[in-house]
Order: sequence, then structure tokens, then C-alpha cells
Amino acid sequence: MKVLETHWIIKKVYETLIFSCSLSNYCQIRGTELLSENENTGSNANRHATWLELFYDLVFVVVIFQLAHYFEDNFTLNGFLGFLALFVPVWWAWTGAVFYATRFDTDDLRHRILVLLQMVGAAFLAVYVSDAFGDGSVGFALSYAAIRIVLVLEYVRSGTIKSFSSATPLIRRYSIGYLCAAIVWIISAFIPPPFRFVLWGIGLAIDFATPITVRRLHSQLAPHISHLPERMGLFTILVLGESVLGVIPEISNMEFGLYPMLILGLSLSIPFSLWWLYFDSIDGAPIRALREKGKIGIYSLWLFGHFPLVVAITSVGVGLGYIISKAHALTLSYTEQWLVCGSIALSFGAQGVLHLSSAYSYLYTDSTQNYRSSIRWAIYRIIPAVMILLIPILRIPLSPFLLVCILAAICIVQIVIDVKQHPYHRDVKSLR
Repeated sequence: MKVLETHWIIKKVYETLIFSCSLSNYCQIRGTELLSENENTGSNANRHATWLELFYDLVFVVVIFQLAHYFEDNFTLNGFLGFLALFVPVWWAWTGAVFYATRFDTDDLRHRILVLLQMVGAAFLAVYVSDAFGDGSVGFALSYAAIRIVLVLEYVRSGTIKSFSSATPLIRRYSIGYLCAAIVWIISAFIPPPFRFVLWGIGLAIDFATPITVRRLHSQLAPHISHLPERMGLFTILVLGESVLGVIPEISNMEFGLYPMLILGLSLSIPFSLWWLYFDSIDGAPIRALREKGKIGIYSLWLFGHFPLVVAITSVGVGLGYIISKAHALTLSYTEQWLVCGSIALSFGAQGVLHLSSAYSYLYTDSTQNYRSSIRWAIYRIIPAVMILLIPILRIPLSPFLLVCILAAICIVQIVIDVKQHPYHRDVKSLR
């Protein structure tokens, strides 16, 4: 069993690497020349993810895989709550590196070495995450702390670079806050459960509170308007890959025939739809509202709206794999329906929140037409979320196959609406 798990991890990393390489049209090859503060935080449309950032993401492919594996082995409400709790530090560890890079990326030798050390920490995070509430809790805590301490070293180093001198107040507060949080995580390794997990919560609270204490500086040193949405999109791609590969192993256990092909196609149409709807609407409007109007609330809504989205998409893959494993069952239990339908509904709901953040961004940047359009798209996402939730709420008895058919149909309807009304697709049609 361990050999098979290792095989799947290697396969996931390889396939994601192939996909990342296919993004070369969107990525830059940069030398080791230091970027100025203006280049890192400005609105230069040519700023994209570096190859180092893509390589860094590959380690988190393994972390997400192990996290999904934890949920697969505990496909219950308690299992989901544990999965959700562990996803918070995993996502925050990745986000910390992203926010540093979008403001202070230098891509020189020292930066690459520090990123390598963070990757080592993330690799250990992957080792211990599946047993983070058991014997692996000490390793998980120390791995997360190591990632955050290296991040603090990156900030301290940036404070010594003259081109980033105006960011000194932000760097100082981030360094102190993140270091305090890391120390709490280190202390937790020497405290027995359940108080160890209480300290985890305190450490995360400090981590999340640190950016909040520098609200004014966020607008002065706002993240890059094209780089940050791209990085969020790339992480979304990673979890979409997990949702796709969550389906395939279960199909491989079935005999070849029309039924496996049909349920495979229907199952894959769901993450495909989530990809379609998200990437047709991604933009930097909330960041623009932060930069131009200082609207930190709208920006925060957009940023943290990505967390339930990536959690939901990851759990979609687990849920679809579970459905396929029980494809010949008569019905799913009430809890199983909630876990499967809830994850897809949360995906739609989170996208609705992202549209709302864009809508209010346009409202403050005097774009009434875009505001109305974003509100309409938010409604289009929230309605199917409510429809899907009605299935477990009303306790409608459905077979796994019929449930997949209904969920796929709802997703496909969303694509049809998008094709008919999204400006991009209308423009494409007009060019034919």
C-alpha cells in the first residue's frame, strides 16, 4: 500500500510539473538582478510568476495530496473538520511565501537558498500532515514553525536592501509578528495534547492578526496587481489537479465498460466546470481598489475568499472519489450527501464571494457597468450553491450515479450561461 501511495505522489508531482511547464507563455525567465520596490509592487502587467515560484508550488502538491489522503481515510464530518483545520496552516504557509515574493522578490542566490529551506520545511509538512493530530503533531508543528522562521529571515534580509527602505515599517511588524507566532508553534511541540492544539490556534491567530495591524501600509505597499491573482490562480490549479486525480484511482479499480466511462466523464465535468468558471472571471479589481482607494476590506474579502474555494475544490476530488467507490450502492448516507454536495456548493459559494469582492471594487472605481455585471455573476454562482444544498437538506434519497448526474448537470448549465453571457466568449464569436 505504501508503494502505491508513493507511486501516486511521484505521478502527481510529475504531471503537475508538466502542466507548470505548459504555463511558459505566462511566466518570465528572470536573472538575479534585484527588482526595485516599484517593480515588485507596481502595476506592471509584465510581472508574472517565476520558475522558482512554480517549483516551490510542486512541494505543496505533495502536501495537498497528503491532506486529501487524510480526508479520504476519515470521510466523516469530524474528518472534514480536521481536514479544514489542517488546511489553514498549509494555505497560510504557502500564502506567506507568495506575499513576500509579490513585494520583495529578488531571485538572487540568497533568496533561492532561503526558498529551498522553505521547501524542505514544506516537505516535512507533507510527511507529518496526514497524522498531524496523532504521533505526527510534533513534526507538523516544528515543520510549520521552520517555514515561518525562514520567511522571517527573508523579511529581515529585505530590510537591509536600500531599494526597499520605504517598506521598513511593514517589514519590522511582519518580522516581529510572524516570529512570535513561530515561537508559539515551537513551544507547542513540548506541550502535550490537547493543549498543543490550543497553542496552534493561538499561533495562527497571531499570524492572521499581524497583517491586520498594518492596514494603512497595505495600500501604500499593495501586492502586485497581476502577480498576486496569477499566484492565487496557480494554487487553484493545483487543487483542481487534486480533484481530477481523486477520481482516476477509483475508476482504475472498475472493469472497463460503458458505466465506468460514463461516470468518469460526468465526474470530471465537475472540476472542469469549476476551472472554467473561476478562470473566466479572475481579475485584479480588488487589488486595484486597495491601491487606488485604500479599500482593505474588499481586498481582504477577495484574498480570504480563496481559502474556502481551495478547501472546497480539494474536498470535491475526495468526495467524487468516494462516490465512485460506492457507485453500485443504492443510496448515500445523509452525512455522505452533505460532504459531497457541501463541497461543490461551497465551491460555487466561494466564487460568488469573489465576484462580490470584484463588484464592490468596481463600485469604488466608478465602473457601474462592471459592478452590475459582477453582481449578476455572483448571483449566478450562489443560486446553484443553494440548489445543491437542497439535496442533503431535503434528504432526497439518490444513488451515487444519479447524484453525480445531477451535480454534473448543474455545473454544465453554469458553463452554458457563461458561454452565452460572458464578454470574452461573445467577443470570440464576433471574430469568427
